[in-house]
Amino acid sequence: MDFNQYKEKEQKRLEIAIRHLENGVDFVDINTAYIDEGVTIGRGTLIGPCVTIEGDTAIGENCRILQNSRIKDSKIEDDVEIQTSVVVESQVGAKTKVGPFAYLRPKSVIGKECKVGDFVEVKNSSFGDGSKASHLTYIGDSDVGRDVNIGCGVVFVNYDGSQKHRSTVGDGAFIGCNTNLVSPVKVEDGAYIAAGSTVTKDVPEDALCVARAKQKNIEGWAAKRGLYNKK
Repeated sequence: MDFNQYKEKEQKRLEIAIRHLENGVDFVDINTAYIDEGVTIGRGTLIGPCVTIEGDTAIGENCRILQNSRIKDSKIEDDVEIQTSVVVESQVGAKTKVGPFAYLRPKSVIGKECKVGDFVEVKNSSFGDGSKASHLTYIGDSDVGRDVNIGCGVVFVNYDGSQKHRSTVGDGAFIGCNTNLVSPVKVEDGAYIAAGSTVTKDVPEDALCVARAKQKNIEGWAAKRGLYNKK
């Protein structure tokens, strides 16, 4: 690409952004917005700096697409906030918050009033209305119901080395921190998973699942091996 071609491309990019501005879209810095020709954006939506919106993407009204986010071939409903995150071939329901640093991979369907927080990755999964995964979680090949709370460090273990498997989490379930759900498993409505569990069998409705080794303390172990010197 020579300089004249670059100037033409930049002029086209700015023309697209100005067209959205005239239709009621706000920009923090219109000079750093990268929006493809076919993208639609609703009135009252704010586009932050260094945002890229590509392909067949539709963004609703009164959204906040904040700095350094990328959205491709996705549908974003009204009143959604996306901060410093990547959304590819996915859907995000109204009043949901995504990020910072979240990654919605293809075939992810996020419901309304959800939270997909920092360092959460979702792939080929559905996530029901009102459900929350606030941080450091992988949700792959799974169907999560409504009003589910997924704690920090939860992993949906969807790959056995040769095949992918799918898990289901029912409405109102609570998945404690550092839980491994080894697919395929089903956690039924209202069930609780204790923190630190590795779940390999289905969990019935309204049950508490505890799947971890019993703690054992060996007194003086570190000092005997010269690893601890008490001062």
